[in-house]
Amino acid sequence: MVLTLQEESLISAVRALPPEEAGKVLNWAHQLADLAGGRPIEWSDSWSDEDLAEATADAVRRFEDREREGR
Repeated sequence: MVLTLQEESLISAVRALPPEEAGKVLNWAHQLADLAGGRPIEWSDSWSDEDLAEATADAVRRFEDREREGR
């Protein structure tokens, strides 16, 4: 199976999480997939490169903040 760059990025992000948090993300992803009703989601229709960069930067900031707080 060949993964897209976005898929590889998502997998890397989830693997970096603690197991409990990764489970929450996977549960959320399953809920979103259920909402899609089996239809493919076109990333390019929903997210610009700028959107992805902002979301990634925000996620990294939140992660770093939690690490500093010792969570």
